Amino acid sequence: MKPGHSSLIAQPSRSSLLVWMLLCLIVAMSLATLIIEPALAQKKLIASEAKDHVGETATVCGNVVSTRYTASTKGQPTFLNLDKPYPNQIFTLVIWGSNRSKFGRPEVEYNQKRICVTGKIGEYRGVPEIVADDPKQITMGQPKRPNDEVSLP
Repeated sequence: MKPGHSSLIAQPSRSSLLVWMLLCLIVAMSLATLIIEPALAQKKLIASEAKDHVGETATVCGNVVSTRYTASTKGQPTFLNLDKPYPNQIFTLVIWGSNRSKFGRPEVEYNQKRICVTGKIGEYRGVPEIVADDPKQITMGQPKRPNDEVSLP
């Protein structure tokens, strides 16, 4: 191409380039949000729903209705059962003895309290469970979801 013929090629203005770049950025951010946000969203479940989500990471909420610290058992686990007591538990929060000091006395501190625990839902002998390694995984006093059963005194 001859140097004098550059006017034959359309040269976009600087402002139109900025508009296109901004538009591309908005589209890219929108696509990223649509793809990434569902993966980051935590499922919030009641204890009875956990059995349908084994292998997933979620937040499970319920009332601690029975607890047990088994100091003489291998691993010294502490068990917190939500919504139904042992031996008919429907969900268990497990704290192993190696992490127990981080939680204080969880079998006392969380007993008869409404809690939510976040983690990967596993299963032991047919009962869904989450192993908590850090107290930050547990929150207390979470409100019930609108469709939760209401128990009257």
